[in-house]
Amino acid sequence: MKRQLCQATPLLDFEHPSIQALIKHQGWRELPLYEQIGAVYHFVKDDIKFGYNKGDDIKASEVLHDGYGQCNTKSTLLMALLRALEIPCRFHGFTIDKALQKGALPLWAYTLAPQSIIHSWVEVLYQDQWLALEGIILDKHYLNAVIARFGQAQQPFCGYGIATECLSPEALTWQGKNTYIQSKGINQDLGIYDDPDGFYHEHGANLRGIKRWLYQNILRHGINAHVARLRQTKA
Repeated sequence: MKRQLCQATPLLDFEHPSIQALIKHQGWRELPLYEQIGAVYHFVKDDIKFGYNKGDDIKASEVLHDGYGQCNTKSTLLMALLRALEIPCRFHGFTIDKALQKGALPLWAYTLAPQSIIHSWVEVLYQDQWLALEGIILDKHYLNAVIARFGQAQQPFCGYGIATECLSPEALTWQGKNTYIQSKGINQDLGIYDDPDGFYHEHGANLRGIKRWLYQNILRHGINAHVARLRQTKA
């Protein structure tokens, strides 16, 4: 089973030259296990900015190339990096209520969004425990901008891509335990999968047909511009 949870898939394409070059450049293979997980976790969390890719079901190498991602695409990249280091991990799928996206999306995009949105996090095997790593979604600059805007650190918060009982940057630091940032917005548990490929094959992505085309080619650029403005908020 552990070997199966370390394998590449079409979406977890960790053999791609860009991913292999990143791992070599960062020197992650030389680190102890705890530090490997933490280094990869914080790279995906903070070096890959919060933003909206062309779809949920894109390859890890595409997410790395974009340099930004959301819950589902960041999860794919995190899994690929962990598996490249032979660290077992798996995919846990959910739906979340769109209320937590209020503010992160422009009003027009929020109005068009479905009430239930496909969501996921990665579970990594560490010291014989499966740990949820949902905390990768928001980069530190975006999160600090939200805190600066609302002054709600250490308190429950819902909106701007967040649904948590404790809006705290420290709670999202890798410390060998679960990290959560949207978990309080979950409205359905869709189960655990070996990889995102199997999940999307069964459940599909958030958008299809003409809506997906419009989102990919027009709408997401406005959404990402909105997120970039939010990230510039000062205390």
